[in-house]
Amino acid sequence: MKVGHLMTTDVITIGRDASLKEAARRMIDAGVSGLVVTDDDGALDGVITEADFVKTESDRRATKRARLLRWFSSEEGFPSTERHVADVMTADVVTLGPDADHAEAARVMRKAGIKRIPIVDDQSKLLGIVSRSDILRAFARPDADVLKEIREHVMGKVLWIDPKRVEVSSDEGNVTLSGRLETKSDATLLEDLAKRVDGVVSVKTALTWEVDNTKLEMVSPPPGRHRPNL
Repeated sequence: MKVGHLMTTDVITIGRDASLKEAARRMIDAGVSGLVVTDDDGALDGVITEADFVKTESDRRATKRARLLRWFSSEEGFPSTERHVADVMTADVVTLGPDADHAEAARVMRKAGIKRIPIVDDQSKLLGIVSRSDILRAFARPDADVLKEIREHVMGKVLWIDPKRVEVSSDEGNVTLSGRLETKSDATLLEDLAKRVDGVVSVKTALTWEVDNTKLEMVSPPPGRHRPNL
């Protein structure tokens, strides 16, 4: 599933020139742990999270993050030299385009150790944000929906495979394909396309075929027979 269909478009943002106090207040009011920083044109500028607040007060290591946010948002004890979002935000942000699929987003999150990814267009304008919970929704697709898409769309409309030739089952997104097809290429394509169906975690095949058309080779014409002019 494309992240453009999973992302949240109602994103709470803040400008780079806003104070840390304002950023903390917005996080607390919205109940979120981070904000997307954008410029006046709506282009992505960076992100600011609870961790950024913690880094600014490293000497207060025993302070809980939520408590630190409230300290920043209060009038009492706020630093005399007020800092701004641009001073502490992360500018080097991992992003994806709306056409990226949920599996790619999951890999990026795991590799980068992040919980959310801003989704931007070709001009880096913010379109939305996708979180771990959004990705989980795609992986949690019911088996009945997975089976229906494989049978009706992949087999019926894309590959034109007789559904009687293949038995398809799914257990928590783990798909099994068994049966006998006309060609090996049909079996290979069915397995590859089934892996791309939203909600599929793995694909196990026990498919056989009548013809291994992947090994067919071009041979020279018999003696006396000329190749046609193309």
